[in-house]
Parts: sequence; C-alpha cells; structure tokens
Amino acid sequence: MTLSGKIVLITGASSGIGRATAIHMAGLGAKLALTGRNVTNLENVGKECEAVGKSKPLLITGEMSNEQDVKNMIDSTIKHYSQLDVLINNAGVMEMGSIENTSLEQYDNVFNVNVRAVYQLTMLAVPHLIASKGNIVNVSSVCGLRSFAGLLAYNMSKSALDQMTGCVALELATKGVRVNSVNPGVIITELQKRSGLGDEAYAKFLERAKETHALGRPGNADEVAKAITFLASDDSSYITGANLPVDGGRHAMCPR
Repeated sequence: MTLSGKIVLITGASSGIGRATAIHMAGLGAKLALTGRNVTNLENVGKECEAVGKSKPLLITGEMSNEQDVKNMIDSTIKHYSQLDVLINNAGVMEMGSIENTSLEQYDNVFNVNVRAVYQLTMLAVPHLIASKGNIVNVSSVCGLRSFAGLLAYNMSKSALDQMTGCVALELATKGVRVNSVNPGVIITELQKRSGLGDEAYAKFLERAKETHALGRPGNADEVAKAITFLASDDSSYITGANLPVDGGRHAMCPR
C-alpha cells in the first residue's frame, strides 16, 4: 500500500486516531495537512510525521465549531499544495447524557462539531476532490450503527454522519469520488476522559470493554488508522458508501 504524493487533509490530528493516522500515512509517503486545537500537540505530531515521512506536514490550528476556521483549513491546504486527494473527517467531540439530562447546549456542541463542521468542510473540499478523483473517509463510531444508552447526542451525531457517508457517496460516484467511513468501537484514546470520565471510571470503562467486544479487549488507535488508510488508498478502489466497523466485533453482539 502506498500514498506516495497524495495530499491528505486530516482533522483532529493532534491526538488519538487522528495522530495515529497522520503518522501511519506519513510513513506511506503522503503529504499531509493536519488540523487541531492544541498547538503544542499538533506541532509534536508534525515532528513525528516528518521523522517517518518524506516531507514536513502543513499544520493548521483552528476550531471545528468556527466557520472561518473550517474554511481556512481548505484554503490553507490548497494554497500550500495546490490540490487535495483525500479528506479525513476525524475531529469529533463527545457529551455524555440521556434525553433526561443532555442540555441543548451539549446537543448543539456535539452536532456543530460532529455533523455541521463535517458538512461544511466536505462541501468546501468536494470541488478539489472531484478534480483529483480523490476520496473521503469519515471517522464515525459503532454508536452510529447500534443504540446505546447514556450517549444520546453523540450516538445521534454518528448516525447522521453514517447517513451522510452513504448519501454523498451516491452523489459523487459518477464524478469518481469515493466516500466511506470507519466505525470504531472503544479505542484507547483521550476521548472519554475529555468528555468527563475520571481516571477510576475510565479504568472501569476499559475493563468493561473486555466484555462488550467480541475480541475481548478495547482497540488501539493504530488499528483504526490502518483501516482509514486502506479506505483512503487505491487498494480500496471499488469500495464506496461503506461503513466499516473497526470494533472488535461489538456491532455484531446482542445481549442474551
């Protein structure tokens, strides 16, 4: 598998799955544009990519919830590289809560980042992807495929993202642009901690993942990064509109 010479824009690249994907793709020859909120973390990821890759990534700081920042992500990438081959919509946030205790503010935060910003960025990227016959990979979740209590707004946002993946895949197929998603299960990143889980609760959460995933463990970011890279590469040239579970079999499990 190679991404030699491919221009790839990855959102949320300063940590977790985005970081792992950036480093993996850098090692396969991709030329990267990386976005994130944490400047220090983003710079560190840039150095890691440069160490394994052939070029220095373009680093773009900004908030996915800010329309001008999102526009700047595309504008800066095209100004720097003059084209775009792959868009990885990875940035996302999580809010815990049910219909009884998830506020509209929390709901809006989740949908603004996980859905609206992805819509905007994709809309702006599409003309460039049509020109390059490129592709899009959305980072969704098993929560988009299955129902779970206590993560209502997040689950809804990922279902919306999966629907967007299928619809945009159909809309762009005749123009040579493929659109797919990966749907991770529990992956060892900082996502749950950033959404409010303390250290003790997070440890219990990971322990519980041994029972809720058929393979008996949570996943790691590198495993998701490799699936993303496959869908972004020419090795998946006949795949579009797919939601690929990378979840240790969790999507196939049912309570007994």
